Amino acid sequence: MKQVILVRKDLKMSKGKMAAQVAHASLAAYKVALKRDEKRVKKWEREGAKKVVLYVADEKELFEMKERLRGIPKQVVIDAGKTQIAPGTVTCMGVGPWDDEAIDRITGHLKLVS
Repeated sequence: MKQVILVRKDLKMSKGKMAAQVAHASLAAYKVALKRDEKRVKKWEREGAKKVVLYVADEKELFEMKERLRGIPKQVVIDAGKTQIAPGTVTCMGVGPWDDEAIDRITGHLKLVS
């Protein structure tokens, strides 16, 4: 079980901004998954609530991933535009928590944020 956050690399967000956006995505996707399958989410919590943050190149790739992740709970984050990013900018997407294999089949080729 894992949760994955996909972050747009092209936005070149500061570390702090990225951390805030990833936190928004994690919580938002968690809420979606909890409504969909509470037992699965509780299993993820018991297993340590693993999270992985990965880069996508840009908004186009993020939405391609969204389409390919059909059937897995997810939530796109849109920035309010109060700091570094223009209002309405899609910054990232939280995926899951869900089964590792289902997520990895689609996101396994993406690079870790480091």
